[in-house]
Amino acid sequence: MKLIGLEEHFVTPDLVGHGASTASIAQPSAWAEASRRLLDLTEERLDDMDAAGLDMQVLSLNSPGIQAEKDPAAAVRQAATVNDFLAGVIAGHPDRFSGFGALPLQDPKAAADELERAVTQLGLRGALVNAHTHGMYLDDPALRVVWERAEHLDVPLYLHPANGVDTAHVFSGHPELVGPMWSWGVDTATHVLRLIFGGVFDEFPNAKLLLGHMGEGLPFVLWRMDSRWDFHAHHGIELRRGRPSEYIRHNLYITTSGVCSPAPLLTALLSMGADHILFGTDYPFEDIETATNFLRTAPISEADRLKIGHQNAEKLLGLAPAAAYAGV
Repeated sequence: MKLIGLEEHFVTPDLVGHGASTASIAQPSAWAEASRRLLDLTEERLDDMDAAGLDMQVLSLNSPGIQAEKDPAAAVRQAATVNDFLAGVIAGHPDRFSGFGALPLQDPKAAADELERAVTQLGLRGALVNAHTHGMYLDDPALRVVWERAEHLDVPLYLHPANGVDTAHVFSGHPELVGPMWSWGVDTATHVLRLIFGGVFDEFPNAKLLLGHMGEGLPFVLWRMDSRWDFHAHHGIELRRGRPSEYIRHNLYITTSGVCSPAPLLTALLSMGADHILFGTDYPFEDIETATNFLRTAPISEADRLKIGHQNAEKLLGLAPAAAYAGV
């Protein structure tokens, strides 16, 4: 079975410093090993992929990426540089790598233009966004130009976690809860709900959003959200599709990245359907072999396994079908 991973991170030497705040949440030895692997693209990474049977990685700049840059003009330059670099890596190994572009969201119009350049000139398959941009979320009216361009290009935006702009009081005294173990998932799921209730998917009904980590918990609460939406005061907000779950099932695609457990996969399948679930490993923060073995042995139908493993990625990202891969 061919496998395409959609949450596969890298970093360049020039952008290592942007991840300094993220480093503080990890054990030093674990961060040092992940940092080493993030910088490697064509040597140990390919060996790891071969050993685990991962055919292709859709590469993306590691969190927080360009969005950590405070100077908008510098962010525009950095995004163009890293996207050119990524396109060069892909050109050297087109059967093993594809990629999501980085966007300078500090300048929304420039971000939309860079998305178009990345897709139409560099061959990238959309863009990955790391949480907020200095407190600005993807539902901000200023960023509608980016959504408009993504919908026009028919490419997804992948929403990936990063440190929040602040820390909720409920986490006070418990720094162990801040980061990917817990708070990032809460923040990212809430970000998705901002898009729904902020009208992004009503304005751009064909926009596509990718979300990692088996949907950051959202597939598990759809009934509850719909029930409480019927009960809640709407505060002047009305959803054209009626209920929150309709947007999650229509506009949202999730990946298995970082969640190698049958129970949440089965729940996601029942909640969202096999056509909206794709494979990911969360490299180098999770083990590739653990992820590939999980999907190969998960208690699901072979038809669903093929969709999740590679067919949905080929369709959503416009990648060559499996039969076109080298060696097939």
